[in-house]
Amino acid sequence: MEGFNQQFLLSILIIGLGYVIKKTNILKETDGEVLARLIFNVTLPALIIVTFHDIVMEASLFLLVALGIIVGLILGIIGIIFFDKEQKSTKGMLAMMVPGYNIGLFAYPLVEGIWGEEGIKYFGMFDVGNAFIVFGLSYLIGSYYAGEQTKIGYKEIISKLSKSIPLVTYITVFSLNLLQVPLPTLFIDTASIIAQANMPLSLLLLGIYLHFSIDKKYLYLISKFLFVRFGFGIVVGVLLFIFLPMNEMFRYTIFVGLLLPTATSLLPYAVEFNYDKKFVGTVSNITMLLSFLLIWLIINLTL
Repeated sequence: MEGFNQQFLLSILIIGLGYVIKKTNILKETDGEVLARLIFNVTLPALIIVTFHDIVMEASLFLLVALGIIVGLILGIIGIIFFDKEQKSTKGMLAMMVPGYNIGLFAYPLVEGIWGEEGIKYFGMFDVGNAFIVFGLSYLIGSYYAGEQTKIGYKEIISKLSKSIPLVTYITVFSLNLLQVPLPTLFIDTASIIAQANMPLSLLLLGIYLHFSIDKKYLYLISKFLFVRFGFGIVVGVLLFIFLPMNEMFRYTIFVGLLLPTATSLLPYAVEFNYDKKFVGTVSNITMLLSFLLIWLIINLTL
């Protein structure tokens, strides 16, 4: 538990540092767009390479991959339906944010502190399915509603997915792993160095986009979003934790996974699709806090 609390405290401090950097004009909020693109196209793919290039695949864990995809698809549909009456750009932003979880940056350090390497293995498999949602479905939803006359067909979908560097990286590394094709040591070592920058840069980015003044319309939209996101997570998570005929670590992975924060890549998406970056950053921080509180409660009540 000490590592769990320490990791959360460090995250808050780095986010706070990003906020101070913005307030003191060392960096402006517009500079965050460059930082967002750097994270999305360089440091995050490096983290994916390092995490999955040598993960041991077990047949019993492939269900977690499927569940990561199925849960994301259900949430994507729920988000589109629930926010259907909102303005097109608002609907796209909110529906884009509903599916997908922040596993690599938020969950891994906490999971390792609680369950060690065994927990990382389970959450890593869940993250494989989650990756197709975060870098596929969320990207498609955000892209579709961002354009005034966007066409979505087979060719358009393939084109958009192929432009998501993190998704392409996931597919490539995952495929090479299954084929047992090793990556060069120098390549992995280089990616490891770059990947170390991903977490602090992502948290700094959250701080740069952090705002404490929220419009009344934000309160309404945030409330609706949190109701959908965490309402689904709590109800479905409890049911699956109680009734799934799987081992305890498997059930904890699903339960905790459904209560994780929104994906960090949503900020780069907001930049790319010209959505409200302040809103996305604020919601990201709120979900981080709520996730920590809910996970802390679950661990203390069940472990």
